[in-house]
Amino acid sequence: MRLHLKVWRQRDADDRGAMASYDVDDASPDMSFLELLDVLNEKLTVEGEEPVAFDHDCREGICGACSMVIDGQPHGPEKATTTCQLHMRHFSDGDTITVEPFRAGAFPVVKDLVVDRGAFDRIIAAGGYISAPTGSAPDAHAVPVPKDQADRAFTAAACIGCGACVAACPNGSASLFLGAKITHLGELPQGQPERNSRVLAMVDEHDAAGFGGCTNTGECAVACPKEIPLDVISQLNRDYLAARKARRRSA
Repeated sequence: MRLHLKVWRQRDADDRGAMASYDVDDASPDMSFLELLDVLNEKLTVEGEEPVAFDHDCREGICGACSMVIDGQPHGPEKATTTCQLHMRHFSDGDTITVEPFRAGAFPVVKDLVVDRGAFDRIIAAGGYISAPTGSAPDAHAVPVPKDQADRAFTAAACIGCGACVAACPNGSASLFLGAKITHLGELPQGQPERNSRVLAMVDEHDAAGFGGCTNTGECAVACPKEIPLDVISQLNRDYLAARKARRRSA
């Protein structure tokens, strides 16, 4: 396959950046998109040019590090697929493919296609955990959890924190990510003691990081590679309102 790539190049956070054009003449339909970038970088290195910086780790669709916008869509055109699991057979010979970093105020560009998603880590540090000492792993039946709640918790826990929801949202909101974390812990007995303080702290950190507000466009759920359902945002809003009410009563 012969492909024409338009790739965002930016030296650092202070550089204005611009699109650069490259041709890859020997792409295989069986390559993943990251392997295509590997081939491009080998070519650039041989030609004495700076390779394209991009983020990656597991290359198995698990970690979410391979976050980039391909042809205007976070992680590319295939549904429920991370960039590293997107294969070139989904494109045609001679295609022009545009590759950019995630665009969000809370995700500043570090270099080329690499963005700083540390804001997600700060949200988790603000309350995305339980602090009760649990000791060793308990028996599976030690704390009964209704199946419906367990299923919903597992669905929310599938979030890999890649940031596609933020890149897809016209407001740059991380509400789907935040809703997934709140719902995951809020559905389990272990998450109840800190349920109110958790949601208040995490929402405060979300807003302080510069993420926008949710206006229910639904683009986040469409772009999510793990298909986190939109209704976790409803759970987030319910928990937040309940926590605000409880705080006012106790004041």
